[in-house]
Amino acid sequence: MIRINLLSAERDGIGWWYWSLTKQSARLDEQIAEAQRETQVLRTLIQQVEQLERRRAELQQRVELIELLRRGQSEPVHLLDQISRSLPDMLWLTEIKQQGNTLTISGRCTALTALSDFVTNLEASGYFRRPVEILDSQVEPAQPGAAELIKVSVKAQFAPPGS
Repeated sequence: MIRINLLSAERDGIGWWYWSLTKQSARLDEQIAEAQRETQVLRTLIQQVEQLERRRAELQQRVELIELLRRGQSEPVHLLDQISRSLPDMLWLTEIKQQGNTLTISGRCTALTALSDFVTNLEASGYFRRPVEILDSQVEPAQPGAAELIKVSVKAQFAPPGS
């Protein structure tokens, strides 16, 4: 009788299969390590891109603010110029308060005609909405030998032509 030992061939096949799986596992471990390195590089790049996007947005906001300031730059000049041109001889200003387009102008005058001339001049300038309101006019007590002064307050809406 002839005997064939099949067990050793089976052991060789299992050995080869184990060796093959070990090699495949090592390759997969290398690929995983490489993918993790690439992931880390990509995360770093994503962070840099996000930082650059935030910086770009900040710079864009600055540019928009500068443009807004440039467009509105001439209004205060026209505002003060028109108020100055509207002042009659016997009236001078002590305070101008602005809230949005609403101005409260305070001052002193020697006669009520100066106040009415000031209001008329502001309305005629084309830079203020009608009506320009007189909020207050009070005669201040005069010191002996001094002229009587009238404390005045006016409210006006600034509206440049074309706005």
